[in-house]
Amino acid sequence: MRGLRTVREWWADLTDLVLPAECGGCGGARAVLCPRCRTALSGGPPRRVRPDPEPPGLPAVHAAAPYADEVRAALLAHKERGVLALAAPLGAALAKAVRAGLREAWTAPGGAGAGGVRERGPVLLVPVPSARGAVRTRGHDPARRIALAAAGELRRTGVPVRVLAVLRQRYAVADQSGLDARRRLDNLAGALAVASGGGGLLRGGGALVLVDDLMTTGASLAEAARAVRAATAAAVESGAGPGTYGTAGSAVYPASAGEGREERRTGPRMAGRYGGEVVMREAVCAAVVAASPDSFEINRN
Repeated sequence: MRGLRTVREWWADLTDLVLPAECGGCGGARAVLCPRCRTALSGGPPRRVRPDPEPPGLPAVHAAAPYADEVRAALLAHKERGVLALAAPLGAALAKAVRAGLREAWTAPGGAGAGGVRERGPVLLVPVPSARGAVRTRGHDPARRIALAAAGELRRTGVPVRVLAVLRQRYAVADQSGLDARRRLDNLAGALAVASGGGGLLRGGGALVLVDDLMTTGASLAEAARAVRAATAAAVESGAGPGTYGTAGSAVYPASAGEGREERRTGPRMAGRYGGEVVMREAVCAAVVAASPDSFEINRN
């Protein structure tokens, strides 16, 4: 009869409420991401990436996929259109990039796998925060949401991990879109800081991984690394939080311009709070869901 809805029509309306109407990547299938778009996002191995020019202080960055086509569409759908169901596959891709960064850090000479720094405690994921105005407009912080999803994925595979959302914007910054690499660096210089007490929390875990949804020029990650290094160095000086160097504590060491690779691995020496010397090593790496395609073409080694 006309006016009466069929069971099929009611079911279609119900599934529209609980399932996405289209793939977040290609807009085709009724799925969060169709198989083809999932493959584009996380089907390949994560890669070490770097922008050109590379901003000073940028840690080693691994990305799951190039920022193009379906991957770009999925990230924008999550960030700008609030398709929150995409956090799960984006988080799974980020988790792969985190694992790649940890493998490199732990197997490098002097790394934790060789008896080096930050062996104890869970892996710490520190998301790069969005601007407060952007969070209000979007209704969520994309990097933090994806970091939480990545942490869940890592735990399911036996990796102890915590998300520490300790970075804060000290002041409002201009919209980064449309700015070149140099102006992005200037725009973000000094813009981030670790919340009060966060330095001790950062020192209390294991490997520290800065995470974000996207890297283009690397300015945001470089500024986040600067803020984390400053906070952990201050925590060392004050003795706040548990150390990962035994009684001497630990620090995150910012690489200096012109410093050789071998010196970076061993680091400079400083007096420990309880006597003796402490070798300060770089203990930060970074992972992102996607990076600019050009950054995949540059061989950092």
